[in-house]
Amino acid sequence: MQYDIQQGVRGLIFDLDGTLADTMPYHFQGWKKACERFGAHIDTGFLRKHTGSPGWIIAREILDDCGLNGSVTIEEIMNEKLKEFFRFQHLVKPITPVTDIVRKYYGKLPMAVGTGGHRKAVERTLEITDLRKYFDIVVTANDVNAFKPDPETFLKCAELMKVEPLFIEVFEDAELGIQAAHNAGMMVTDVRSWYDSDW
Repeated sequence: MQYDIQQGVRGLIFDLDGTLADTMPYHFQGWKKACERFGAHIDTGFLRKHTGSPGWIIAREILDDCGLNGSVTIEEIMNEKLKEFFRFQHLVKPITPVTDIVRKYYGKLPMAVGTGGHRKAVERTLEITDLRKYFDIVVTANDVNAFKPDPETFLKCAELMKVEPLFIEVFEDAELGIQAAHNAGMMVTDVRSWYDSDW
């Protein structure tokens, strides 16, 4: 599909998982395997609702939902999930309609990645998809105190890009991220209809 940026845009911010890279099927498999190991359960609806949240928040919600508080720690289930995700991560592919925009505006407009992902997983995904070279600015869940739908992630990107929020277009695939972009006073484009995802 062909898409161009909105009028008046001076900077671009991209979410990573489900926006730049088709990672969500592998994140879901990672959570599912981790849950199975500890006697918890997860479905795609649960993960879609929490897409954009850092892993430790998702892990806490799983423990609450499944009544596992006290028997399993957030760190245990999250570490197991990351281990499983890393097993499949090499299969991740870029989402071409979005990365076409990255390539078109690379060197012409300031760009950043603003994600709720864990720093190590984020860096690996960017390397695997050959996108790391396009972004000097990468803000992850490890770099902020408040998470989407709070605007801190995107506002930190804007500050580092030296672009006022109202001149920034955010590309997102999750309700929490779309809300965060609105809360930051930025333009936002929902990319969920741009590609078929099988999770």
